[in-house]
Amino acid sequence: MTDCAAARLLLHGLLDNELDAANAMRCEEHLAGCADCAATYAAMAALQNQVRAADPHYPAPPGLAARVARSLDAVSGRRPLLARLRWPSWSLGAGAAALAASLLIVLMVPRSPDLSVEIASSHLRSLQAAHLVDVATSDRHVVKPWFAGRIDFSPPVIDTTPSGFVLVGGRLDYLDGRPVAAIVYRRRQHVINLFIWPGSGRSAPSADVRDGYNMLHWTSGGMTHWLASDLNAAELMQFQALIASGEPG
Repeated sequence: MTDCAAARLLLHGLLDNELDAANAMRCEEHLAGCADCAATYAAMAALQNQVRAADPHYPAPPGLAARVARSLDAVSGRRPLLARLRWPSWSLGAGAAALAASLLIVLMVPRSPDLSVEIASSHLRSLQAAHLVDVATSDRHVVKPWFAGRIDFSPPVIDTTPSGFVLVGGRLDYLDGRPVAAIVYRRRQHVINLFIWPGSGRSAPSADVRDGYNMLHWTSGGMTHWLASDLNAAELMQFQALIASGEPG
């Protein structure tokens, strides 16, 4: 290799051991016979050694630990836990320290999901995505066994068609961090989503309104139930009574 310009393009690769054997040998042969390129290579190597020898760590800004602790106290209310924390004397760069503090806050602050908002969103998605049901039938003896093997519980499927609440079918949904059953009914032009998953105890119906949808939730028969619909509140309560009366235990 006699061209200095070509050789100098390879110097960084040689310095970092990134060249293949043939190019490394050619580059080294050139350096052995070219004082200028050899001097350039020596300067690059010296700079690399200085960088490696330098301490790349910087202390976190004074008071950062205390500020993060105060923020966690204010947001999460977990003072007893924070009182036991001992902040290590890590040597972090300012950017890394800020990132670590942000991650700690995200991990420590408890999540407080509003299930009624999640259910209202799921109800709305079922109307907009043309995916109201996975199994379309008014026969509860078809809907109930359809869930077998798809979820880890057997949801009660009540036929309320004689009372004017027509069974449309069912689908799988995902709420509160788990798969649930969604049993779908219609009252005239109003869609009713009945979300069901296992629950303990028994509770009376509780009403809510989210994004213009009426909602009812209660626990009975070993199941948690949520209703969501644009049906008026009085008829939705009537429907809830029909479902509750048709359930076992």
